[in-house]
Amino acid sequence: MVEELVAAGVSVVSVGIVYAMAGARVVKQYERGVVLRLGRLRSEVRGPGFTMVVPFVDKLRKVNMQIVTMPVPAQEGITRDNVTVRVDAVVYFKVVDAADAVIQVEDYQFAVSQMAQTSLRSIIGKSDLDDLLSNREKLNQGLELMIDSPAMGWGVQIDRVEIKDVSLPETMKRSMARQAEADRERRARVINADAELQASKKLAEAAGVMSEQPAALQLRLLQTVVAVAAEKNSTLVLPFPVELLRFLERAQQPAAPAPEQARPSTERPVRESVEQSVRESVEQPVEQPVEQSVQEQPSSVAPPLGSDPEGSKTRQD
Repeated sequence: MVEELVAAGVSVVSVGIVYAMAGARVVKQYERGVVLRLGRLRSEVRGPGFTMVVPFVDKLRKVNMQIVTMPVPAQEGITRDNVTVRVDAVVYFKVVDAADAVIQVEDYQFAVSQMAQTSLRSIIGKSDLDDLLSNREKLNQGLELMIDSPAMGWGVQIDRVEIKDVSLPETMKRSMARQAEADRERRARVINADAELQASKKLAEAAGVMSEQPAALQLRLLQTVVAVAAEKNSTLVLPFPVELLRFLERAQQPAAPAPEQARPSTERPVRESVEQSVRESVEQPVEQPVEQSVQEQPSSVAPPLGSDPEGSKTRQD
């Protein structure tokens, strides 16, 4: 009898342990537990830690309270200025009410994804291409409001929405590139023309200064030669302006008589002696052959005339 009671007690304890183990649940720190007892929602949402439910009566559903990052598939649409674009985005959201996320919507993540895609298409149709490319912050705020309005009834809060990329057709990319290139070329020409205007004014002022001081033109020429010769990898063709030659000519005219007055006795004789020696060295080889030919010719003719002087007299008589 005692053995039967002990066996019955052990079996009851074993069943109790199994029943307790079947009802034991652990909720993690980032989760919340929603209990449905016989299909009815219990008002108490179980927090993180160890909790017990009635086995085969209660059903515990755990809801993740972390921020979820959900990419929105690329949506193709036509902007308000009739340009076909392809836009993709990303949505950051989290569950703020676990009971509503379980009761109000079948699958809150799928619902948020579909709402994000629909809102993104709507934003594309309401915006211009320039807004999609340059004013994304405003579009992000509008997209966040469009998704957050229905999501609040699902116990979901939209934390942030970002447009990741805007894909344009190749023809539109080429057109925009040509437009940007033309704009930059226009600004470059304007800047170049402004620089030419300023340079012309400075050159006019410099020309006025050089006209008053002709030596400045020669100094400027020498500076140009130094700047070009610094490379040492090109042939330098240096044009001399006529003004520089005139300046040099005017500079030599008053200075010509001064050296002759200062050195009248020494410089002129030396110069005349040098010129005479040069002239003699040039003329001497030419005069000697001429004199020799003149002297040789009478010697060849003289013997016939001198051998018969009488014949010449008789011939004259």
